[in-house]
Amino acid sequence: MAIKEIINSSVDVLPNVVLEVGKIVLWLQAIGVILVLWIIFQIVAVVVNRKKRKALYSIKSDLARIEKKIDKLSKK
Repeated sequence: MAIKEIINSSVDVLPNVVLEVGKIVLWLQAIGVILVLWIIFQIVAVVVNRKKRKALYSIKSDLARIEKKIDKLSKK
């Protein structure tokens, strides 16, 4: 008799446990998707910022060269 009660109670609990585990897995999956998207956006931001930084460095070197030329002309 006790065995039947244990089996019947485990049959009632098992679907609930599976349902709760399924909910947790869905939450973890959603967090994973958000994390992957955040990483992708960060990589894109780094690439774009690197291109902008290269352009700024080239402008900076051009300005330094122009300043040298202006200084040479102003000394004359």
